Amino acid sequence: MKIYVTRHGQTDYNKKELMQGRIDIPLNETGMEQARATKAKVGDVKFDAVYASPLIRAVQTASIIGDIDTSNIITDERIIEADFGKYDGVNYYKVALPMTAYWTLPEIFPAPSGVETIKEMVDRTKSFLTELEQKDYENVLVVCHGGIIRPIRGYFENAKRGYIWRPRPKNCEIFVYESNNGKHSLVQDIL
Repeated sequence: MKIYVTRHGQTDYNKKELMQGRIDIPLNETGMEQARATKAKVGDVKFDAVYASPLIRAVQTASIIGDIDTSNIITDERIIEADFGKYDGVNYYKVALPMTAYWTLPEIFPAPSGVETIKEMVDRTKSFLTELEQKDYENVLVVCHGGIIRPIRGYFENAKRGYIWRPRPKNCEIFVYESNNGKHSLVQDIL
């Protein structure tokens, strides 16, 4: 099975450098163009299934890249963006020091009160991915978010901590993984 994991296209919140988290913001025109450009790079790959976070920006991106109607997208709460709590909607550079420290170096600093922990993110993505790997798909598209891709990459790349924090995934960057009997490998990074 090949699993194509991508971050949604740009939104106005991304453009304004605001913590988006679980605020349900649609793609802007740049984001739609990023998704169309990524579809062109993926070419004529036929996806047996298209999964997305339930947030509209992920669903819109999945529809464009997967070339399917939104009604055919399988949404799953386990790949929704991290819960930033009271920091949702706040400028990246104006969040309190505990949030800046955590989101910059989660291996050292704990999540502030009310913000989802790395362990919670790792646990829910692992649940989703182990279930996905039981399916009989040849090619599958998974569209989610910059924060939650980090534990997804950690799972597929066997990271000791359970996540790969840096570099931050770009909008519509696709990581293509091969999953074969519990073994994983990164086969392509499409920018």
